[in-house]
Amino acid sequence: MILGLALLLPAGAATAEQVAKIGVDWVGNDIVVESIHDPKVEGVTCHLAYFSRSVLDRLSQGNWFEDPSNSAIECTQTGPIRLGDIRKGRNGEDVFNASRSLLFKSLRVKRIWDEENQVLIYLAHANELTEGSAKMSISTVPVLLQEPAAE
Repeated sequence: MILGLALLLPAGAATAEQVAKIGVDWVGNDIVVESIHDPKVEGVTCHLAYFSRSVLDRLSQGNWFEDPSNSAIECTQTGPIRLGDIRKGRNGEDVFNASRSLLFKSLRVKRIWDEENQVLIYLAHANELTEGSAKMSISTVPVLLQEPAAE
């Protein structure tokens, strides 16, 4: 499973570190919170929350192989922001990608650079092969460019 996940990650993609796992019901379903450091933008940390189904829930629902598409994201400046070699087009760039089903669904975090407003936009969404998902979450981080010191 880990090898399969590693193959799905684009080169330079962020890895997630689990921060919390909150039990939400008696059947063992959880909300997982992970921190993600953008590999190309120093000083930005995102926290991604998503639903993780238990074995008991999978048995009762009959859908063994996928988790819901629901997710939430919040990103913040955690140090001086330094933009690396980021993609600046309208389609943005994948920062994180994790499988949410056996084959066809993934949870993605995409970074989009809003040049005019000097803002990084982070979009969490599900990517499904058979149909798109309207479930998404967005977070923004302003990039305040520092003026050069007067001499």
